[in-house]
Amino acid sequence: MTSTSGTRRSMTRRTASLPSHGREHNLALVLQHLYAQGPMSRADLSRASGLTRVTISDLVTELMSRGHVIELGTSNASRPGKPSILVDINRKGLQIIGVDLADSAVMRAAVMDLDGNVLTRVELETNDEKGEAATAQVIDLTGQAIAAATERIIGIGVGTPGIVNNDGLILTAPNFGWTNVDLHREIHERFSLPTHVLNDADGAVMGEHTFGNGSAHMMLVKLGRGVGCGTLVNGVRVRGANAASGELGHVIVGTDQGPLCICGKHGCLESWVSIPSIRRALAQRPEGISPEEHRAKIMQQAAERLGIVLAPIVSVLDIQDLVIAGPARFVDDQLLAALQETITARTNASQRPNFTVQLSENPDDIVLRGAAVNVLFNELGVA
Repeated sequence: MTSTSGTRRSMTRRTASLPSHGREHNLALVLQHLYAQGPMSRADLSRASGLTRVTISDLVTELMSRGHVIELGTSNASRPGKPSILVDINRKGLQIIGVDLADSAVMRAAVMDLDGNVLTRVELETNDEKGEAATAQVIDLTGQAIAAATERIIGIGVGTPGIVNNDGLILTAPNFGWTNVDLHREIHERFSLPTHVLNDADGAVMGEHTFGNGSAHMMLVKLGRGVGCGTLVNGVRVRGANAASGELGHVIVGTDQGPLCICGKHGCLESWVSIPSIRRALAQRPEGISPEEHRAKIMQQAAERLGIVLAPIVSVLDIQDLVIAGPARFVDDQLLAALQETITARTNASQRPNFTVQLSENPDDIVLRGAAVNVLFNELGVA
């Protein structure tokens, strides 16, 4: 995987903070420029940030003492006077632990660098464990990933299904049998490392926006254990009044009852479109129907139900890019075409000439990379 630092987008403003905003804001400002643009001289940082050279020199010195920034040597640019010394974020000397709980059959973790590249992977097969047993698996997996790290870890990022508040408290995650589970505290107390927990789809949209082809007006729908979406409007992640924005899974689709959902209701979107639901439907092939015909019918049905739910959201928020992420075996061009057809039929396409529906560039790692973005934002102030 190649680094994308040259084209990386930022979800933060790059203007100098007022003095009252504090030193930490300006430290983050320096890191933002280095993260997005790569190695720079102190003079270049001064021009880009609007801060004085004396201030920049002081800030860089502090960031170097923290181990966040390193000197790389002199610049090759031919300018009059003494060659400038380039500085950059310590991309090789700092690492992040990402944990992805979105899959229905396996928990994933990875050691990543600051550019979102996966250095080492760790996986743990699951057997539909619930409650404390599921929490114990997350702790075990995280510990294995930490043991695989080769440099200083700046934080742990976790992407999980369910409703997660701003403090990392999982208010509810039916697929894990979790209610008011403080996964943030559990992991932080066990490993004494900064820990940041967020919804898996929220993490995925942050990862796609930072490392992929996402725009400032985008929605990413994640199909895994459940169904959820993360949304950016004007480059800002939509959270909602109760941190429950994007919880699509338990929206009832249609009036035909539909399959029984894990929540106890019939016809929830999750009972049609989650990966476990699709697997079950594919396994129930009637006699006399070929596997190909049966698959086409199930995927068409899933796409239509998903499109029915997404169409009004796309219209209300004027979404530019709709990105679908999930296992490539199920989330493919066939599903995409049927989904786009449904949304087009149910909305006024002429109002959105630039609207696109696309597959995630890197669906297998998108939650891991989003978890890394969350750590970068909270620990270094960059994303």
